[in-house]
Amino acid sequence: MIKLDLDKARRETHRWMILQCLQCSRPIGAGEALIISALQDSVPVTQQELRRELDYLEARNLVELSGRKSLQWHAKLSRHGVDLVEYTIDCDPGIARPEKYW
Repeated sequence: MIKLDLDKARRETHRWMILQCLQCSRPIGAGEALIISALQDSVPVTQQELRRELDYLEARNLVELSGRKSLQWHAKLSRHGVDLVEYTIDCDPGIARPEKYW
């Protein structure tokens, strides 16, 4: 049971950090290599884990993906993704967005 909670926390943290990385790369977006390198120092992630979380974020209409048939995917924030990162909309469960403190 503890293992499942740690895995869930890891996934949710990955999602938030991916969104933050894409916020910094606006309006162009970022490729997988850049996102992985941004996450490696704090929460190591594999390409498979990154793609799974990008799929999740795309299903929630937070990111737009391109290059699925190429060797490297490319992602950028959607309008809803920008709003979520900028705290202008509520965050549903599944993303470890910290509480707004300001």
